[in-house]
Amino acid sequence: MSSRVSSLPPCIVLGLETQIGLSIVRELGRAGVPVIGIAHEPGAIGLTSRYLSRKLVVNPPRSRELIAAICALGEEFGPCCLLAVSEANLSWLALNRNAFGRVHPVVPTPEKLAIVLDKQRTLQAAREVGIVVPETVEISSMEQANELAVNFRFPAVLKWKDPNAVAQKLSSHGLEMVKAEYVYNSEQFLAAARRYECLAEWPIVQTYCHGRGLGQFFYMRNGQALRRFQHIRVAEWPPEGGFSSVCDSIALDQHLALQEKSIELLRHVDWEGVAMVEYRWDQATNQAVLMEINGRYWGSYPLAFHSHADFALISYYLESGLEMPVLTPLRPPIRCRMMSTEVKRLARIFLHPELIVDRSFKIRKWNEGIRFMGDFFRPRVRYYVWNSLDPLPFFADVRNLFLKFGKRVFQAS
Repeated sequence: MSSRVSSLPPCIVLGLETQIGLSIVRELGRAGVPVIGIAHEPGAIGLTSRYLSRKLVVNPPRSRELIAAICALGEEFGPCCLLAVSEANLSWLALNRNAFGRVHPVVPTPEKLAIVLDKQRTLQAAREVGIVVPETVEISSMEQANELAVNFRFPAVLKWKDPNAVAQKLSSHGLEMVKAEYVYNSEQFLAAARRYECLAEWPIVQTYCHGRGLGQFFYMRNGQALRRFQHIRVAEWPPEGGFSSVCDSIALDQHLALQEKSIELLRHVDWEGVAMVEYRWDQATNQAVLMEINGRYWGSYPLAFHSHADFALISYYLESGLEMPVLTPLRPPIRCRMMSTEVKRLARIFLHPELIVDRSFKIRKWNEGIRFMGDFFRPRVRYYVWNSLDPLPFFADVRNLFLKFGKRVFQAS
């Protein structure tokens, strides 16, 4: 994809702390877009990318200071768009979308964002278009919890309906945010329910679904999918299920019927822009069960970047009022891995398998070790952070890991 650097307006990227924001910066910079990066932490890995034309650190996040900094960039550079990564930043931008002067945040409306942030509303929308969803129950009292303990078919997974909405409340009561908690019988479920009685708020209860994570990704515009991409998870952190530490892109001629169902779901909620539709796919039965919609750039976005899916570039062009870019073909299937979580995952499997809470997870230590080492020698393997054309973020990531480890050792001593 060619472009004249001098003719392109800049793009602001908010959130450089993770591999997601870093990959967006690299994707835009690779295409010749002047990229202005804003981080909340001075150690953010994206701040060291060679593709940034300007970098800022603004703290606290989601503050008046950040609004002022964004408005100042609009005055300096003229009309430009802003891409954000985290759900917290997207929600804040959506609520303040008219406060940024000449800068246009690329965010859904608060109403549309609320649908995908609320797991119950997402699952209801999926039912309405005929997508299989797990049995899900929302409780509002211990009395209901006691009744459910008698009638529900365990095992189950406990998930928060909207993790962002409850995070501060959990913290104020000294409770950890657990993304997914596995319970195998009524006693375990009631023990977990009693833990949250002080909040008068409980996670939703969902039947456990066997299978692997299957993600389908789309750029939606006026009801049409302008770009498609999909991957299958090879390894996750934590090992029993969470987010991708290793994932493989898969050809678009696979899961075609499911792709069309995913697009129908996104049309049903009137979604615009990037989205990930996530399933648990059981290869034995070929059944896919919806987990959630991520209405943002996802954790494994580096795989999309290395595959030339160009979701961020499409968003930049269209939201900047430019013509739709000519898209290059997707690369043949490749693998992408996140080394920090790969090492953590391997350490848990070999050294602390008792911490793996999903009893159905089959621990195959030597298979995991051989796959881990073999991936270093496979030609079609790429990395979440390491990039030979932009190496400094990798060393910043290593520095941050050592600092984090040192802080834990100091606090423990």
